[in-house]
Amino acid sequence: MVKRLTGDQEFKAAVSRRTLLQAGAGLAGGVLIPGFSMPVYAADHPPIGTYPAGSSGNTIYIGAAVPRTGSYAVQGEDELKGMELAVQHLNEGHELVKKMSPKSKKGGVLGKEVKLVVADSAAKPNQAVQAEQRFITENKVVLMTGSTSSAVAVALNKLAQREKVLYVAGISGSNDTTGKDCVRYGFRQNFFGQTAAAAIGPVLVKAFGKNKKAAYLTPDYTYGHTVTKSMQDYLATAGWTTVTNQVSPLGAPDYSSYLLNVANSGAEVLINVNWGHDAVLSIQQAKQFGIFDKMKLAVPYQIPFLAREVGGGLLADVYCATDYWWTVEDKYPLAKMFNEAFNKKYGYQPEWGAQNGYVSFVHWARMVEETGSFYPPDIIKTWEKGEKIPSLLGDVHYRPEDHQCVRPVIIVKGKKPADMKNKEDFYDVVEIVPGDGLMQKPDAFGCKLGDYT
Repeated sequence: MVKRLTGDQEFKAAVSRRTLLQAGAGLAGGVLIPGFSMPVYAADHPPIGTYPAGSSGNTIYIGAAVPRTGSYAVQGEDELKGMELAVQHLNEGHELVKKMSPKSKKGGVLGKEVKLVVADSAAKPNQAVQAEQRFITENKVVLMTGSTSSAVAVALNKLAQREKVLYVAGISGSNDTTGKDCVRYGFRQNFFGQTAAAAIGPVLVKAFGKNKKAAYLTPDYTYGHTVTKSMQDYLATAGWTTVTNQVSPLGAPDYSSYLLNVANSGAEVLINVNWGHDAVLSIQQAKQFGIFDKMKLAVPYQIPFLAREVGGGLLADVYCATDYWWTVEDKYPLAKMFNEAFNKKYGYQPEWGAQNGYVSFVHWARMVEETGSFYPPDIIKTWEKGEKIPSLLGDVHYRPEDHQCVRPVIIVKGKKPADMKNKEDFYDVVEIVPGDGLMQKPDAFGCKLGDYT
C-alpha cells in the first residue's frame, strides 16, 4: 500500500526533489527560497493538485458529475449537452468560442485536446464527490463541474479546495455557494437566490401589489432555504408577510400534506421554490387541490423545461426568474450563434442548464489561454482580475472577492397555449435585469476564499 502525502507534504517533497536536481546539474541563475540553501527557478512551479500531470500530454480531461437519475435528471441531461457542445467547439476552434475567448484556437485549450468524463451524481453530494475523486485519481482532470444541486456544489467546492483542482458550478442557486461556502478554487457563472429575489421581487410587487400574504414551498437543503429567505427579505420591504412556509424533502413523491396547509393558509400568492421534478409535481398537485383558483403562483428560480414538463398551460401568466431563455437571441448575437449550434446538434432550443455548462467551460478556457499555463493558482489570479468578458448575455465579470459572475437575470412570464408561436415558445421575456446593482456585497454572506496553495 502506497502512503499518500498531504498537499503540504507533496509541495515540500516536490521542492526538495527539484532543488536537489538543479544543484546536482550545476544550474545557475536561480533564486533562493527562504529556508533552502540551493537555488531554484522562480518560474518553475511545484506540483499542485493534478498539475502538471494532468496537462503533460496531448489531452486534458474535465470531470462532470451531473444528475442523470433522480429528481434533477432532466435538467442534468440538458446541462451535460451544453458541456458536450463546449468541448466540441473548443476542439474545433468554433467561431463562438473565439468570440468569447479570442486567444482560443483550433485544437482544444493551449493546443491540447479536451475530453469530458461523466458520472451520474443523482444530485447526491457523496456520490458526486466519489466520482470526482475517481476522476482526479484516474484521469488527472484539470477541471471539475456538474452540480445542479447546490448541496453537490458545496461539497465539490470543498473537494476542489482540498485537492487544489479548479471547479465551476454547473447549476447552483444557493447563496452559500459563493457565500459562506465559497472557495478559492471554485467559480460560479449562474445567478442565485439573492439575485433572483432582487430581480423578480419588484416585478411581483408591481403585478400583485403591496402587503400581500405569501405561502412558500421550500426544498429542505441549502438551495431552498437561502432562496426562500432572500424572497422573504425582499418582499418584506413591500409589506409582504409569510403565512406559511412548507418545507419538504428533496424528491418527495407526494405534496398533499404541504399543499393542504397552503390551501388553508389564507395566502394570496404561492411562491414555489422547489426545483426539478419536485417543482413539476408540486405545481401539478397544487392545481388538483384548487389552489390556483384562489391564489397566484410565482417561481423565483425557474427550472429548465418547467412549462413543458408541467403542461396544461399551468404556467400561463406566471412570473419566473431564469438564467437564460432562447428568445433573447433577438438582443444578443452570441445567444443566436449558441442557439443555432445547439439546435443543429440536439434538435431543440437550449434551456439555461445547457447555457450554464457551455459558458462556464468557455470562460474557463479563456482564463487558461490568457494565463498561458494550466498552473491553477495562476489561472485563478487571471480570473480574479475581474475583467469584462463576453457571454451569451453581453459582457459580464467575475468578482475577485467571491468568484461570483456578475450577470443579468431574465424575468419571463408564461404564455397561454393559444398564444404560443411554436412548440418551444413558452415564455415572453418581461425584463432583462442587469447584474450590477442586483447582488449583495461580496462579504454579505460570509465568503472567505481559501489559499491558492
